[in-house]
Amino acid sequence: MATKLTKQLTGKHFLTLKDFTADEIHYLLDLAADLKAKKKSGTPHHYMKGQNIALLFEKPSTRTRCAFTVACIDLGAHPEYLGKNDIQFGKKESVRDTAIVLGRMFDGIQFRGFDQETVNGLAENSGVPVWNGLTNEFHPTQILADLLTIKEHIGHLKGVKFVYVGDGRNNMGNSLLIGCAKVGMDVRICSPEVLFPDEDVVRYAEEVAKDSGANITITSDIDEAVSGAEVIYTDVWVSMGEEDKFKERIDLLYPYQVNKAMLEKTGNQDNVMFLHCLPSFHDLETEVGRDIHEKFGLKEMEVTDEVFQSKNSFVFDEAENRLHTIKAVMAATNGNETS
Repeated sequence: MATKLTKQLTGKHFLTLKDFTADEIHYLLDLAADLKAKKKSGTPHHYMKGQNIALLFEKPSTRTRCAFTVACIDLGAHPEYLGKNDIQFGKKESVRDTAIVLGRMFDGIQFRGFDQETVNGLAENSGVPVWNGLTNEFHPTQILADLLTIKEHIGHLKGVKFVYVGDGRNNMGNSLLIGCAKVGMDVRICSPEVLFPDEDVVRYAEEVAKDSGANITITSDIDEAVSGAEVIYTDVWVSMGEEDKFKERIDLLYPYQVNKAMLEKTGNQDNVMFLHCLPSFHDLETEVGRDIHEKFGLKEMEVTDEVFQSKNSFVFDEAENRLHTIKAVMAATNGNETS
């Protein structure tokens, strides 16, 4: 898959999808599909053989940590996990100084944490590619996994009627709006007005849509948003670090719960895809789920178990695709596809 885009992406940071063209995003998705096929067939693809990769985590994670770790190993690199208690990052040592040190020792850096300024600072000072595993503002690797999953099951992205329901101003709302606009989708953010995406993000997506042919809708009207939907996406109502807002978010977002009635409103209930970046509070099989039930009387939150477990749900395909799309990002920006 060596092309002009391969050279164009070499050494590039992956901080937000704002920095990538539609062609580059499609290239990464095609590369992810190729790497997925290679893994399934047992074909070696050691495009980062001999490299050492630092995995910095201020926020814990299942999918991001596992996907980056396995991606490194599959690509022939060594991953080194550095949790918030493993280094003096931000306490005794600045982001700049940490970036310089890590850049002298590692060939690439993944960061998952709170502030976008932190991952930007790592990119500015490390001298090696830096990949954003999640910040409060953006979650670009997740969006690539979402787009790959949609493309696998619908067959294309342009014009797909995509609805994100829930907290429209969180990192998923921001990133889906940008990513879906880039690839020309009919993207609809449906949330209470107080949780609409930031106006700057909306304006950016609307500008992108002028070239991509995307359609951008921001609405609090559920019927308007989900009519004809091909994909319905949601996320937890309370992000990590906002646990004191459960009652407030439940009151605001309970009408936006993804349930069978919402799927029926699409008029496409037999085929509409349900997606979720996970973890999800759809049952009482977690401590958090049981605690929510005890405090607020809810057995399910952002999605019902009926929908989560249904034939409409592609959440585990989506979770697996975190691996393949992260592998594509790493290989494209820091690998050698001729290895």
